[in-house]
Parts: sequence; structure tokens; C-alpha cells
Amino acid sequence: MADAPQDDVIAQLKAKAEEKKRQNEEAAEMEGFTAAKPTHESEKGKEPTFNLKVYSPYKIYYDEEARSVSAVNDTGPFDVLPGHKNFLTLISKGQVVVRNYRGEEPINVVRGVLHVKNNEVTVFLDV
Repeated sequence: MADAPQDDVIAQLKAKAEEKKRQNEEAAEMEGFTAAKPTHESEKGKEPTFNLKVYSPYKIYYDEEARSVSAVNDTGPFDVLPGHKNFLTLISKGQVVVRNYRGEEPINVVRGVLHVKNNEVTVFLDV
């Protein structure tokens, strides 16, 4: 029973630390800075990966980790790798190529939007 007050103090300290962390993240985001989530390793290897979701209003094409994604916008071809800065672009007609531990998976695109934030990439197709 002597440990109960100590456990309460520890719980309060943890709660305060979490609250401070949340406040710092909110302040950084309000100033336009967002800390990228750390990259993680893929299931089948040691290369860094990021979360990727490619979907349209009626179908999910891809929803898992990836090593890179390539596409084309009005200025030309580009790649997104783990740790990429926040980014938003319109995707031109062609293919989005997803690379993961299985290899490459091309997805045909007529039009779309690609959004990168905090090491998570979202591609909205047919919008």
C-alpha cells in the first residue's frame, strides 16, 4: 500500500509530460512546422518505409507501407521517399508507381491529388 501515492505521482508526471508534448506539437503546427514521423522499417527488410493509401471514391487500390511512390505532375516526374517534406500536388494522367518489398505496383491514373504529411502519403484518384 505504500507504493500507491508514488504510483499516483508517477501517473500525474506522465500525464503532464504528454500534455506538454501535445501543446508543443500544436504550437509547431500553428507556426507551419510539423515534425515528420520517424520512418520505420518494412516487414521484409531494413529499408525505411512510410504509410501509403491510394484510393478513389469507390475503390481502395493500396493501403499499407511503401518504400517509395513515383508519379507525374505538371512540372514533370517526381518521387516521394520516407521522410519527405509536407507536399501537395495534382497528379497528371499516367501511372502512380508504388515500390514496396514485393517490387513495383503500377496504378493507372486519369487525375488525382497526392498529399504528404508526417511520413504518411495519401493519393486521391478520380477527383
